[in-house]
Amino acid sequence: MVLRRLRAVSADQSPQREVVTGEPRRVRPLPRYRAQSEIDEQTALGGAYVRSLMRGQLRAGLTAFAAVVLVVATLPVAFLALRSTTVVWVVLGFAAYPPLPLIAWWYVRRAERNERDFARLVEGRPAP
Repeated sequence: MVLRRLRAVSADQSPQREVVTGEPRRVRPLPRYRAQSEIDEQTALGGAYVRSLMRGQLRAGLTAFAAVVLVVATLPVAFLALRSTTVVWVVLGFAAYPPLPLIAWWYVRRAERNERDFARLVEGRPAP
């Protein structure tokens, strides 16, 4: 404890005042976000957060894979039904290949969204 004495300003000698204060307080570091510390310490809750991210990424990957398989698996059926080489090339050019970049675009956007949501959770920011 710190003890300070203050003198009275008045001319008559009144008793001196004593001010008692505690030790100076230290500034505590800001607490880390709970989710981040849970992941860093590899607790059960942190493991659940990471598994949740991995499950979301797996779900997006399997959905994109299923869409690609659906497009590719229907090609032999379409080729058998059409029998014309010109029509087969038209189907390949206009019906088979355009969905592939769209599926890839969807997958990348979904994976980035999953990562952004996970980062928001770890940083403790609210969802928009």
